[in-house]
Amino acid sequence: MSLNELSTYLGEKLSGRIGDAVFAYGELTISVEPQDLIEVVSFLRDDPKCQFISIIDVCGADYPSRAKRFDVVYHLLSPKQNVRIRLKAQADEETVVPSITGVYPGADWFERETYDLYGVLFSGHPDLRRILTDYGFEGHPLRKDFPLTGFVEVRYDDEAKRVIYEPVELKQEFRNFDFLSPWEGTDYVLPGDEKAKTN
Repeated sequence: MSLNELSTYLGEKLSGRIGDAVFAYGELTISVEPQDLIEVVSFLRDDPKCQFISIIDVCGADYPSRAKRFDVVYHLLSPKQNVRIRLKAQADEETVVPSITGVYPGADWFERETYDLYGVLFSGHPDLRRILTDYGFEGHPLRKDFPLTGFVEVRYDDEAKRVIYEPVELKQEFRNFDFLSPWEGTDYVLPGDEKAKTN
């Protein structure tokens, strides 16, 4: 089944439950409202013409200028059809997106990561807690408004034999690098080239 045929088929079968269908990067991207998400992913998994039985990823994207600033993005694969599909559901800080772990148990840690890094809440998730940041961490690091300074980093110190909290610091001062390739030449004389004959 081609992506055009799949888009038409889903438009007929899921009329009113899916939004825009866009072709990008060799995949079909479909918009879904959060309240319709479980029904749509269940159909995509169970329908004989779809058979999207494999979940590849659940991730987020932040667009702070929008009212619903987050895109929760689901990537599914149908090995039978050899086709990938992308679903997008929009959310904000208060929107609760239903967890798809009942349909795809493998979405468990993906949803935890999306919650941890973006703050998107998933209802019905069996264990929605942080997965990448430290206990007691405040904020969500992949939001565009997350500050880059003023936080601490955690590391294990072999000498002290304990975990140490230190302010975040850049290990190297900012430097200007000369990215010119030696094959392109430079605007100045390189050391050792001053003896070369010039024509």
